Amino acid sequence: MVKLVVRERESIQEAVRRFRKLIERSGIKKEMRRREYYEKPSETKRRARLRAERRSRRVVLA
Repeated sequence: MVKLVVRERESIQEAVRRFRKLIERSGIKKEMRRREYYEKPSETKRRARLRAERRSRRVVLA
C-alpha cells in the first residue's frame, strides 16, 4: 500500500505528481495493467519464453 503525506504548503498538483511517481515506482500501475484482462497460463508461459529468447539473443549479439 502506498501512503502519501501532504507536506506543509504543498499544492495539490505537487502532491498528485508525487503520488503518481510513488505509484509508478512501486509497480502498482504495471500490475494493474497486467491484471486488466485475464491471461491464460499458457499465454503467460509463452510470453516469458519469448522474453527469455530475446534476452539471450541480445547477449549473443553483444
